[in-house]
Amino acid sequence: MSEIPPTDALPVLAGPVRDVGVESLKALGHPLRVQILNTLSQFGPQTASSLAERLGGTSGSFSYHLRQLARHDFIRDVPDRGNARDRWWERTPGSINVNPLAVADNPAGVEAAHVILREWGRNRAALLAAFEERGEQELPRPWFEASVLEAANVRVTAEELDRISHRVTRAVEAIIAPYRNREPAEDARAVQVQLNVFPLLDPPVIPTPTTSEGEDR
Repeated sequence: MSEIPPTDALPVLAGPVRDVGVESLKALGHPLRVQILNTLSQFGPQTASSLAERLGGTSGSFSYHLRQLARHDFIRDVPDRGNARDRWWERTPGSINVNPLAVADNPAGVEAAHVILREWGRNRAALLAAFEERGEQELPRPWFEASVLEAANVRVTAEELDRISHRVTRAVEAIIAPYRNREPAEDARAVQVQLNVFPLLDPPVIPTPTTSEGEDR
């Protein structure tokens, strides 16, 4: 295996990054919608029925939330798959940048950003906990041994932290870029890279607040 070049020599990848505006933040700022987006990101295309089975709830409720996410271009129809009664949905490609500071003058936008960031954190924690508790029991040994849970502690300034963050991000993106947007092999599994690298297991369903199907946020 070739060595990773110094991060200063790594290319800046051109993947789209979307800065989410206030109205789209408010549309996504619902715990169940964040869970839907997480599920599509991590486990691929789903229908309202498969999401209801995976996350708990009714397919009618999920159909409503899926429509709202599609309206703000967070998700899209999967071409040539499903029908009018059983539509398949996938996440729209590209990263999402959620920054409460960017909407600081709009309290509703700030609240929505906090909901999204909190749910992303809950999701990461649940996935890691599932791996730690069940990974060695449920995964074939090569998958478990190929995983890494890593942490490093260091005291730095804000400027140094910014430099570290950019270099780590560029290194990770350069490493995983060849594995994006391709047809996965039959024995492929969903994997998440946090600085922890591990296969994803289904975590226990996290109960989330619900709103009526006719309420838009």
